[in-house]
Amino acid sequence: MKKNMGSVDQMVRIIVAITIAILFFMGIIPGTLGIVLLIIAGVFLITGFARTCPLYMPFGINTCAKKDK
Repeated sequence: MKKNMGSVDQMVRIIVAITIAILFFMGIIPGTLGIVLLIIAGVFLITGFARTCPLYMPFGINTCAKKDK
């Protein structure tokens, strides 16, 4: 897949995912909301490390730095 995520976007996703996971496992975000947020955090981690967001593709969003030729 083509990379469409810049480094700032990548770091924000990873930090948010780690924060959600910590809050869930500390018991601050309990129940169904915690599980849903944990799933979203997992998606954020996967897309953050892959540097590709499938939802960006249909909208033509690309947060990568432009390369000069």
